[in-house]
Amino acid sequence: MRYPEKLNKGDYIGVTAISCGIDNDQDLLRFENAIRNLENLGYKVKTTENCKTFSNGRSSSAEERVRQFMELYKDETVKAIIFLEGGDFACEMLDYLDFYDLSLLPPKWIMGYSDCTNLTLTFNILCDTASIYGPNFKSFGMGNLHESLTNSLRLMEKEEFVQNSYEKCEKFGFASDDENPYYGFNLVDDVKYVNLKGGEEVSFKGRCIGGCIDLLREVIIGSKFDKLKEYCEKYKEDGIVWFLEEFEGTSPENYRTLWRMRNMGLFDNCKGIIFGRPLMVRADYDISYEQSILDALEGLDFPIVSGVDIGHLAPQIPIISGSILEVHSQNGKGNLKSLFN
Repeated sequence: MRYPEKLNKGDYIGVTAISCGIDNDQDLLRFENAIRNLENLGYKVKTTENCKTFSNGRSSSAEERVRQFMELYKDETVKAIIFLEGGDFACEMLDYLDFYDLSLLPPKWIMGYSDCTNLTLTFNILCDTASIYGPNFKSFGMGNLHESLTNSLRLMEKEEFVQNSYEKCEKFGFASDDENPYYGFNLVDDVKYVNLKGGEEVSFKGRCIGGCIDLLREVIIGSKFDKLKEYCEKYKEDGIVWFLEEFEGTSPENYRTLWRMRNMGLFDNCKGIIFGRPLMVRADYDISYEQSILDALEGLDFPIVSGVDIGHLAPQIPIISGSILEVHSQNGKGNLKSLFN
């Protein structure tokens, strides 16, 4: 696995819009504040033009998004790239990216979540390059930066440290405040890690892979970019740890996706799976999200932990996707640690 260089204070962080761009005044204020926040932390920020453009759910054409992304990726002064936000159309870039060319370039940090899975995941499986499944740039625009945001920068600085579960998290829906563009997370629900296979305490580690499961089932699996099986085979001696989180869907959809992954052999060398808090999952047939997981993975002998601080219901623990990930869960709490090996 290739790891990018260490990010240092004074380095440039690039920002580009691989899916949505800014389409309202409030988001523009938040964007500008995110720049100020990173500059106050000692970094420089370089943004692409498409951060401030928006049409039909896209910041620009797929070709233009690739051009602007590659402009940052090939810029030797830029040491990391944070994606502006998620959306629905980052997948369009895959047809225009030259992953062979990317695999020959010096690796560079890229970070984002949700629709950004299209790049954070494919960098792992097509370029053998680590990425960060963590906050999008828009989150850095809040008035007082949450610890989870600054922790993502610590990972880019190649610091190995334990990230503990949080006490509170958001509930259904996004935190927002039309009167305040600098809103923070709306932390109202208790965080509770659940060991779905039972037991008060579980620990496991392995080479991790994952992201938003919506994108795995709708874009990656079965496409020409699907090298998940090859990745799992390449790193089988490390053991595989999957991290998965869901934006929206139903419990049967979740079941079918996991059933498909199981029958593709993607869990053959699995050491454990962590599931984030789903944002919007409908419990059809009175089957809960957790029960759909257990039904799909019945009989497989590895730990499964749900309710983990990853994904759409903040705060999220940033993960170095492609790294060795250590997972610990005990009595409703837990921690994660990404290792650079």
